[in-house]
Amino acid sequence: MRILNNLQPEKVFYYFEEICSIPHGSGNMEAISSYVVNFAKSHELTYVTDQTGNVIIYKCASKGYEKAPAVILQGHMDMVCEKNYELASKFDFKKDGLKLEVSDEYVYAKGTTLGGDDGIAIAYMLALLDGDYTHPAIECVFTVDEETGMYGAWALDTAYLKGRRLLNLDNELQGEILTSCAGGSRVICRVPVRYCEMQGVKCNLVICGLQGGHSGTEIDKYRGNANLLMGRMLHFVGKQISYEIVSLNGGLQDNAIPREAKAQILVDAQDVEKLEGIVAEYEKIIQNEYHSVEHNITIYCETFDSVRKSVLTPKTRERAIFLLMTIPDGIQKMSMNTEHLVQTSSNAGIMRLLDDYFELIVSVRSSITSEKIALRDKIQYLTETIGGKYIVESDYPAWEYKEDSALRTLVFDVYQQCFGRNPHMVGIHAGLECGIFYEKLPDLDIVSFGPTVENIHTPKEKLDIRSTQETWDFLLKVLEALK
Repeated sequence: MRILNNLQPEKVFYYFEEICSIPHGSGNMEAISSYVVNFAKSHELTYVTDQTGNVIIYKCASKGYEKAPAVILQGHMDMVCEKNYELASKFDFKKDGLKLEVSDEYVYAKGTTLGGDDGIAIAYMLALLDGDYTHPAIECVFTVDEETGMYGAWALDTAYLKGRRLLNLDNELQGEILTSCAGGSRVICRVPVRYCEMQGVKCNLVICGLQGGHSGTEIDKYRGNANLLMGRMLHFVGKQISYEIVSLNGGLQDNAIPREAKAQILVDAQDVEKLEGIVAEYEKIIQNEYHSVEHNITIYCETFDSVRKSVLTPKTRERAIFLLMTIPDGIQKMSMNTEHLVQTSSNAGIMRLLDDYFELIVSVRSSITSEKIALRDKIQYLTETIGGKYIVESDYPAWEYKEDSALRTLVFDVYQQCFGRNPHMVGIHAGLECGIFYEKLPDLDIVSFGPTVENIHTPKEKLDIRSTQETWDFLLKVLEALK
């Protein structure tokens, strides 16, 4: 039974629900890519696909638009997979479809991310390809693995694209037209660790209830980073009692502000009650510091029996805590040219303790390439100073503002005609595939827009139904104006 059956636009929500039923987290692209290919086949549309799973579907111009230059529409097929703490063992993003709900004019997924970023773009393109609308020749580009490094966009052979006008459908605020975006890198900091056997009372330290969010678009909200708050708590505890670290984990995506973190430690039986008091004190400190932005922070200690476990040696334990206490995180610099625009930032999104090393995976962003490199160098210097290994796993360029953009002018005018007001033309601190397309096709004219999707990259993500309809109508008007 379809949940979104009565929502408008009908075809858009039909395809969005189809997408949500298919597992399509980053790195798990085969099923969704096959679905798009089969769509092209069943609708007898020309398409190409590649080894990475990218798909391009072509549709001929409608009557009267045969001489108009082709236009590219583009979105990514993968989603960020985040779920609530209580669903940790009950929901598998690799096998399970999302559990959709509709409430208060929004669509959301129960307990997990929705994947409106960027599933709604895929739904728009499929609905467009499945209908009789007015438009030039269109080239719909469906890319894979955007969220983990834009690997699909990098792999795409742009020789298959004739268009030099690109409508990217990966913005999450209706009424906002993007004109530039930040570049970024995914960097890994690995500090070698060693273990020894110790006896003690096992205790779990848990930080949860943080809002999290997109590490680009919401880094300016100053929300708490669970990984770094855990590092600070371990330092806070260590100033008052002795303890040993058994395990240490937090965050699921480098480009999502981590909402939860957990450490398992051993303490002497005589210190258990004191530890519980220290944790309660720390919770009050953090709740006070974040009282204006985080309203559900919970920090607590779970106590178990005395056990014998492998724990970090004192020297490697301190290396891990040192990295957590000193890694650059959050806003590093605001733009001096554009008001309220973050220029450079970092986000320590994933923390994990493995057999041979402690690892932090950090998303570095900047609209200035030299600042991105300088911040990476700082993180590298810090990591290598304590004997760690530094790896740049992915890197993508900025999409720089273009002074002369005929497409931007046209889109601005169409928005005015549709809504009777000016759109907000703005650069964004998040990274978009637009930067890669712009680097590969320097003569490309680009804008980016989309419906309102709130709290992306978190289980509170929700898609605004009304803005989905309005953005669909706007998209059709833009295509009509591209004659």
